[in-house]
Amino acid sequence: MMLRADHVAGAGFVAFGALVIALSGDLPFGNLSMPGAGFLPMLVAILMILFGVILMARAGESQLFANIRWSGGKHAVLVILITGAAIALYERLGFIITMMLMMIGFLVIIERRNPVRALVFSAGVCLITYIAFEYGLSTPLAESPWGF
Repeated sequence: MMLRADHVAGAGFVAFGALVIALSGDLPFGNLSMPGAGFLPMLVAILMILFGVILMARAGESQLFANIRWSGGKHAVLVILITGAAIALYERLGFIITMMLMMIGFLVIIERRNPVRALVFSAGVCLITYIAFEYGLSTPLAESPWGF
């Protein structure tokens, strides 16, 4: 049997789903009428494992893993690094600043867009999202040290 791209991707989904189950095991599961904090992570992880197994079972339709071109590897690494930095800074800098920096990073560093337009676009998207969550959905988001 030849190793195909969907074998690797499916195995990755199965492994990640198992990791989520292992890490969320101490969260209360609850029941269907009153789900706990662990209900959704468990549901998503089980579905991820199920779809990973289906992906591996149908891997014969994908290309050989050895034939995959990794030309987008640099792009993927930059996305992972910027996202990781945003995750690390989220609670320290708050929602608005962190998401603006992340979007500006994506647009300027990765997509090579005009920095001024990227700033305006990022500010608009972040402010609309903040207003929707804070006031429309009454869901508090992380605040910056300056109170916004």
